[in-house]
Amino acid sequence: MLAEVSALLAPIAAAIGYSSYKARQFEHAYPNIGELTDIGGYRMNAVHVPRPDAADLPPLVFIHGASGNLLDQIGAFREPLEGRAEMLFVDRPGHGYSERGGPENALPSGQADAIAKLMEKRGIEKAVIVGHSFGGAIAAAFGVRHPEKTAGLLFLAPASHPWPGGIDWYYHVATTPVIGWLFNHAVVVPLGLRRLERGTLNVFRPNPRPLDYVARTGPSLVLRPRAFYNNATDFKRLHEYLTANAPHYSEISAPSVIITGDQDEIVWEHLHSRGLARDISGSELVTVRGVGHKPDYLATDVAIAAIEKIAGQPRDLAAIARKAEERLASSSVDQTVGTVPPSIVYSAP
Repeated sequence: MLAEVSALLAPIAAAIGYSSYKARQFEHAYPNIGELTDIGGYRMNAVHVPRPDAADLPPLVFIHGASGNLLDQIGAFREPLEGRAEMLFVDRPGHGYSERGGPENALPSGQADAIAKLMEKRGIEKAVIVGHSFGGAIAAAFGVRHPEKTAGLLFLAPASHPWPGGIDWYYHVATTPVIGWLFNHAVVVPLGLRRLERGTLNVFRPNPRPLDYVARTGPSLVLRPRAFYNNATDFKRLHEYLTANAPHYSEISAPSVIITGDQDEIVWEHLHSRGLARDISGSELVTVRGVGHKPDYLATDVAIAAIEKIAGQPRDLAAIARKAEERLASSSVDQTVGTVPPSIVYSAP
């Protein structure tokens, strides 16, 4: 009997040991480049770019999506906005290198409150809040709950409304007591590493993924057991949260722009982005044809123009979006002959 138990436990122990080893490797490959700030019992991690002397834009706060970390939005926006604004790139609670905090941080409302506290600690009174994907739900919560801190809202392929259907099976397993702990500590790493390539390609589809996107943004950090559990918990709570809170979007009064691709198969633009445009009075919806779930990378120029417009500068976002479509169409032709200009595919540092 003892031999049988040992034979059963040995591969589990080996899998846990391997996952622990790989988690340390992930952190070695992508060390924390931010700074941890205590916001009241737990620490939030962020990269803070101080206000430059020649700033022509208000402070900007960037919120990454599900399964991500602050490196994702840094890759899209830091270089093109350098010298123009104070910037705060945030690891959401329980993601990247931020600590989780209390149970309220499993909801977009709690994460919005955490970011508001971090802004206070960093001396940022008011900012344009930029949220991609899951970060869009948090940006919306921020606009509802902290209007005095909201100079404007920019939604990029946002998740904002309840959707038909469910979530992937592994999020249910990851949050199941006992079984979830074993799954997160023994199975997630080998399973996730096999899915990482396809998953990041799908996020950009039908557009090409930047060649160095994975190397620069550290998506493997989400495979660490605690991070994966937090990510799964966020997903499990999201549908119920949006069902209850989407009706409050009509309370948002800050200038708001929603940028979406019409080929987004991750977050449906007809449900989420159009829903936000309907619910937020005076908001502007910009659809970039031919783009999937990553307008932050593929239409960075449109996003920056939207920030400028929110800041009060005259910008024809529809015209700028059409130019982006022409550029992307040109890059698509170049791909067919094997010459994709790096400046088109990837404009980050």
